Amino acid sequence: MTNFLINNTPIEGVKLGQIQSKADERGYFERVYCWKEYEELAGCSLQIKQINRSMSKVRGTTRGLHFQWPPRAETKIVSCAAGSLFDVAVDLRVGSLTYLQYFAAELTAENKQFLIIPEGFGHGFQTLEPNTEILYLVTEEFSVQHDDGINPDDPAVGVKWPLEIALRSQKDTERKYIADRAFKGIDVAQRKDI
Repeated sequence: MTNFLINNTPIEGVKLGQIQSKADERGYFERVYCWKEYEELAGCSLQIKQINRSMSKVRGTTRGLHFQWPPRAETKIVSCAAGSLFDVAVDLRVGSLTYLQYFAAELTAENKQFLIIPEGFGHGFQTLEPNTEILYLVTEEFSVQHDDGINPDDPAVGVKWPLEIALRSQKDTERKYIADRAFKGIDVAQRKDI
């Protein structure tokens, strides 16, 4: 039995996966990541450099839409450890046929689904329950010099958040809309090993 099911989404590069539990009378076992299976099933080889976890206390907390510029662009594997969230991947790649389009999925601790969000995408989420925990594996270390994002309410993207935004950071609130900055997209071809 495979440890994961991984499927394509309407946006090239974004994958929706599901962890397969192995359960018996004791409980269950789950593999969260396996580079070999990801390479075979998702068609990408990911070198994980960070594993992050965040918890949001309030339902409707919204974080994002975050990304890092090359050469620190990152791929993320996002899952829900407790509660539920509306997870969003926005295509910001220069020249992409789906530029500024997004894919969203409801990730819950029960459905065991996860998103693979490649380099060149903005990422954000909204919690659908109090005390929601998010676990995400990242292929690049956080770099304050390369950190950026777009406003989660940006009309150029038009994310339809399922809830009214209850909380968000000052930084995310102050992020400019794409139309108000010299944003031309992310050129993932600029990526170089560092």
